[in-house]
Amino acid sequence: MRARADEPAIDVVFVLTPRSLLLDLAGPAEALRLANQHRVRAGLGARFRLRYAGPRVSIDSSVGVSLAGLEPLPRQFSRPTWVMLIGQPSEVLARPDADTLHTAQWLAREVGPLLAEPGGSHRLATICSGTLLAARAGLLGRSRCTTHHALLDQLRRLAPQAQVVDNRVFVLDGPLASSAGVTAGIDLTLHLIAEDCGEALAAAVAQDMVVYLRRTSSDPELSPMLAYRHHLHPAVHRVQDAITARPHEAWDMASLSAMAHVTERHLLRLFGEHAGVSPLHYLEKIRLEHARQALQHGASVTRAAEAAGFTSDLQLRRAWGRHLGGSPRDALARA
Repeated sequence: MRARADEPAIDVVFVLTPRSLLLDLAGPAEALRLANQHRVRAGLGARFRLRYAGPRVSIDSSVGVSLAGLEPLPRQFSRPTWVMLIGQPSEVLARPDADTLHTAQWLAREVGPLLAEPGGSHRLATICSGTLLAARAGLLGRSRCTTHHALLDQLRRLAPQAQVVDNRVFVLDGPLASSAGVTAGIDLTLHLIAEDCGEALAAAVAQDMVVYLRRTSSDPELSPMLAYRHHLHPAVHRVQDAITARPHEAWDMASLSAMAHVTERHLLRLFGEHAGVSPLHYLEKIRLEHARQALQHGASVTRAAEAAGFTSDLQLRRAWGRHLGGSPRDALARA
């Protein structure tokens, strides 16, 4: 799904309790800010409205810095909302204070009904031990979820019916998204950005944040948009950005090397060293992904081939067979 320019912005409410882990907040918030920045530059408008709420106007973070100017925990949700639960240190989790328990009661009363709405547009995302707060609020039910590896047993005790998943960066189950902790919150947020705004924008945000490896919910297999971007070479990224943004252009080695400001031979060497594939192999993979997405959204095989930059249906079918097996018509039938 890719958000249109005329869609209402999503409210992202970061819920902060005493001693909230600062990186759990700052990492996801920065990713969303950068996503907004890229969209504004593209003339699309900001997609995410960042809000910060808590049981008090001011709280102390995990590192002692005070977080002030928090809004009260909201009682109304007038637009699509992502509620982001920030984690707390283990010593706080062992003895939750009155503010934390009050927040759990608010979650049960106000957020629980939102998540139960069929086909609703609201989401609950938990960062690190924020999943335990969701468990205290009774929001997990039988959902699949995860948290920091040191807290998995505690999560199982708090939510005995939940399907707690070990050794996973993040887990998605309906409106619930939970992450393993700290930097995994960035991975989860990048995934949510990709779902809403497209993989290319998420890749640009990851590059801005110098996220060397963007992890996924299954984490052995990466999207073609990101699978060859675990490097920091600016010229290779520049070519990959251009291909991802404009796969339909008549790219060849000459035009790609001009984009990188290097010779064709040098570009081949750079791609092999940093991306592990040739520029034209990367181009074909990206075009296939664009064609696959077009088919999923109802395009014909001919239209998908044209939109992705293939010169004909036959060229798309041959590339599909080499990389994916089967044919695009099979994918069209499944869609």
